[in-house]
Amino acid sequence: MGTLTDINGKPAQNGEYDFMALGALVTRLDPGIVPFEYADTYDIHVSGGEFNVAANLSRAFRKRCGIVSAMVDYPVGLKVEAEVRKMGVEGFYKRFSHDGVFGPNLAQVWSDQGKGVRAPVVFYNRANEAAARLAPGSFDWDAIFSSGIRWFHSGGIFSALSPTTPELVIEAFKAAKKAGAITSFDLNYRAKLWAAAGAEGNDPVETAQRVLSSIVDHVDVLVGNEEDLQMGLGLQGPTVEKQSKLDPTVFFSMMETVKQRFPHIKAVATTMREVKSTNRHDWSAILYIGGKGYQAPTASLDVHDRVGGGDGFAAGLIHGILSDLSPQEALNLGWAHGALLTTFPGDTTMATLEQVEAFAQGGSARIQR
Repeated sequence: MGTLTDINGKPAQNGEYDFMALGALVTRLDPGIVPFEYADTYDIHVSGGEFNVAANLSRAFRKRCGIVSAMVDYPVGLKVEAEVRKMGVEGFYKRFSHDGVFGPNLAQVWSDQGKGVRAPVVFYNRANEAAARLAPGSFDWDAIFSSGIRWFHSGGIFSALSPTTPELVIEAFKAAKKAGAITSFDLNYRAKLWAAAGAEGNDPVETAQRVLSSIVDHVDVLVGNEEDLQMGLGLQGPTVEKQSKLDPTVFFSMMETVKQRFPHIKAVATTMREVKSTNRHDWSAILYIGGKGYQAPTASLDVHDRVGGGDGFAAGLIHGILSDLSPQEALNLGWAHGALLTTFPGDTTMATLEQVEAFAQGGSARIQR
């Protein structure tokens, strides 16, 4: 594995995109702390594991960002497009017409916030999802990358949607590499999605490992914890006793296995979270690069909405790498932004760069006068 100097790429040029992501855009229906069966109102958040990173980099870190996705021409699509523009992200869409009855649709994710000892509940309605229809050839990558691209990102959630979406991710990564971009991938292993997407008679875990491994062959920076690495890639590390959820021993012990299997990967990073209650988490993060492991501080968070914290971490880390910061500085920015994101409603950031930098450098919650 290399160093940040190996992967930070060239400085931004005029008109060039700092960051672009490929993934599904979804709406998340959020009844707050009220269980779904008792809720009368829901907040609607525009989301997507890949889009969230672009939105965060645009709003909090002032980067020029784009999202490549499916779009459906119906009122929900208009809502989603407006939110993408609001976050300062440029959309590159393959458009679909809605038939007025069956779709295709933009997916819905249902996720309440839980409270105290009651955990959040998440389930999906991804029936006839437009993004699942995306395939190689859906986009003209030469045209999309024509003004330049520094970093390209995708993830395991999008890759689980259909047999064609992983092929599209690989096509995009090859084109991004050709254009000189850094590539990153968030494993985001979701057992429910792989179980639903698995072909009849095929083991969903084996399918996930085969598909995700073929994608990671084209990746520079990998985001994922030890469970993602084990379940998503089939990697097994040494048997090491883990003292707590914040203990990085197992993660770091697996890095030799990662290097042997995927020698081209330059960095691996993940968040660490120990859940005391739904609204009280201990939070840290780790980065492995250049043969060395780094750990962020540990903070006790009063969580408003945990969804999107990992995407917030990824955005801050990527900003640090693109800004040519030291590994520890880049890691701390990701840790700080992910922590702040859990204090806001919704899936994307409301933090400012100044707030992130202050917290990363040891700031506190004292009132700012």
